[in-house]
Amino acid sequence: MLQKRPEFSRLIASLRKASRRVRVMVQNQPERSRLFASVRRTFYRVRVMVQNQPERSLLALIGVLYLVIAWGYAVRTPDWQIPDEPAHYNYIRQIAEDGEIPVIEPGDWNDTYLFQLKLTRFAPDVVDRPQTPEVDIHSVQYEDHQPPLYYLLQAPIYAITDGDIEALRLFSAVIGFGVVVCVWLIGRKLFPDKPWLGLTAAAFVAFLPQRLAMMAGINNDSLAETLAAVVFVLVVYYLLSPPLDWQLPLAMGFVVGLIFLTKSTVYYISAIAGLAILARWYWERWSRDEALRPILAFAIPALVLGLIWWIHSLDVYGGTDFLGLQRHDEVVVGQPRTGDYIDDVYGGSRRVYLENMASTTFNSFWGQFGWMAVPMPDRVYRIIQIFLIVSLLGLVFYRPRLEPIDKILVALFALSIALVLAQFLIYNLTFVQFQGRYLYPALVPMALLVALGLSGWSSLLVDRNWWLGWLAIVPMFGLAVLAWYALNTYVVPNL
Repeated sequence: MLQKRPEFSRLIASLRKASRRVRVMVQNQPERSRLFASVRRTFYRVRVMVQNQPERSLLALIGVLYLVIAWGYAVRTPDWQIPDEPAHYNYIRQIAEDGEIPVIEPGDWNDTYLFQLKLTRFAPDVVDRPQTPEVDIHSVQYEDHQPPLYYLLQAPIYAITDGDIEALRLFSAVIGFGVVVCVWLIGRKLFPDKPWLGLTAAAFVAFLPQRLAMMAGINNDSLAETLAAVVFVLVVYYLLSPPLDWQLPLAMGFVVGLIFLTKSTVYYISAIAGLAILARWYWERWSRDEALRPILAFAIPALVLGLIWWIHSLDVYGGTDFLGLQRHDEVVVGQPRTGDYIDDVYGGSRRVYLENMASTTFNSFWGQFGWMAVPMPDRVYRIIQIFLIVSLLGLVFYRPRLEPIDKILVALFALSIALVLAQFLIYNLTFVQFQGRYLYPALVPMALLVALGLSGWSSLLVDRNWWLGWLAIVPMFGLAVLAWYALNTYVVPNL
């Protein structure tokens, strides 16, 4: 089997040549020089082979660990104990059983009933109410305004498994793994000489405890984040590849169109893709006619797919409510509003409010389980804070020489984080939602930032031994241990 692989054949042939030259080395000085050159080439080939093999092995290991831990969260987290899961489940149920896209209506949000569900930890006699079927778990439908793509994909799973919650959760977890693969592809493209960097970023995404808990639940975050990550991949390849005319912009437009059919919180990625095309136009100094083809290739499929949903929403909800968000805000009566919350809970103190928002958002980004009811101990968050600070300090030691196109990519990644953060802050101007998971749409650039920091530290050792660069990925497996420990120690006993 080894003889079929070109690298092994070349390696064996090189070793044979070297052995023949050893016999004449003492008698012939030029042969000695050629021998040393041959040995150096042989060791270089061995090094390349060893470097490539860990990358494939570690990626497979990351994938297996992700699926195992996600399976644990999917089957061991009690039913409905993932934020908004009943509402997402009922969207799927309505498609599968009624054969039509649902519409959000008054009564889909019942604040009193939701409070009872969470207070009783979704006790069976509260979830199912034969005496009052109009107010049971099936009446929780406040996500009916969402675009339909995720739910259409889940509807066949619902039909095949008779609505089995674990099956729907596992399907979501598999979809969510797409982000892990995309981050690895981006890291591999950006840093081909540092294979550990892409793997470190991928492992960060894979083993983040709160993300594992969310991916192993029924919600459209998994598909939305994966599609956004695919757009990031296409943007990177588009900017770093030779001119490809319209093919990659067409692919970006199609995926952005699918995003328009999935979730509005990742709509921002359409701006990132569009700016990437405009940046290349400016960078390569295209004429207007040359720029028109990629712009149209991107815009047409994105708008055609988006208009399918936007026209539907305008027809159903009227006015300018093309996303159904205005109707959603009217329906969710009783959801904490920011102004009232500051007055009632913090005595009007915005400083205390902002401090609480910052700490809760940070904690829930890493792990605050159930409906935000099960945080991890403070010592865990302190350890995470230290890890994060140390990781980011490693950026000081990572000083690559940036080409103009690299600066464009850095700007687009930074803009992605800024847009998602702004979206989060704007939403919290109206509703109190200190949930770190709302920052996950920018997880791709965030993961690359952490990986760059860790790689900065390991780069101090690479000059001594190239394999020491792989130390950057070691802390990520500690994150996997934390995710599994949190499931068994915090999630299962307390939900």
